[in-house]
Amino acid sequence: MVNTEDFIKRLEIILDYYSLNASGFADKIGVQRSSLSHLLSGRNKPSLDFILKILDVFPDVDLYWILNGKGSFPKNLETIDSRESIFEEEVKTKTPTPISEAVIANNLFSEINNNEIVKSVESPNYRSPDNNIDSNSPELEKIVFFYKNGTFKTYTPN
Repeated sequence: MVNTEDFIKRLEIILDYYSLNASGFADKIGVQRSSLSHLLSGRNKPSLDFILKILDVFPDVDLYWILNGKGSFPKNLETIDSRESIFEEEVKTKTPTPISEAVIANNLFSEINNNEIVKSVESPNYRSPDNNIDSNSPELEKIVFFYKNGTFKTYTPN
């Protein structure tokens, strides 16, 4: 048999958890406000229909917890705690992988020498620009090549 006083305490925990007042809770589960008020005052005992409506609207409420206080609320709290502890253990056992010099050398913002650029410009997809450069054109400062993989290379003429 359900202890009504303890049931009311657990019901108040649910109200606090979902930040609801009694009338909002009653509206949400589809019962009359007066029936919830009578229940909270201890005048009435919870019906099976009332409990099933709570479980239907609030899936985090565990049946055994609301009836007799066994289990946990919210229902998935134990699962979340166990997952967090497994994750923490995994993090503790893993050591950071040092970054290789090859990765550092290919940093997007690292400087490259002109020989690398000349090699990349001589690719089969490269089209040589017309050599008809106007003498009035401004002096070239640098050329930046952007690649589809997100990298780029900069060429600065001598």
